Amino acid sequence: MFKDTAAFSGFAADDIEAARQFYAETLGLEVTEEHGMLTLHLAGDRPTLIYPKPGHVPATYTILNFPVEDIDRAVDELAGRGIAFEASEWGDEKQIMRGIANDRGPDIAWFKDPAGNILSVLQEA
Repeated sequence: MFKDTAAFSGFAADDIEAARQFYAETLGLEVTEEHGMLTLHLAGDRPTLIYPKPGHVPATYTILNFPVEDIDRAVDELAGRGIAFEASEWGDEKQIMRGIANDRGPDIAWFKDPAGNILSVLQEA
């Protein structure tokens, strides 16, 4: 039934203007706005909807992952743009969990958008 449907995902934010600034200006993504909602235009033609939701409660899990070639460079650049990374008991001084070295999956670091949604940058071997 849905095999040929161009499905897309979405998530909520409590402040669409703050989300637009964060995703467009801080992260440098292409963002469009229509009917009070945002669309993130991600590589690979994967549009992602951000819709307003009063009383929004952020997810307690990662909603969006950004694969990168060099996680250290990405974390440094994002930190330079004012992004604080989430502390983790497995994180190093940059809060990067070095999973590859410990055979626990990709190297990964988590951060939040203005609505408190959890995002990550990750580098796979």
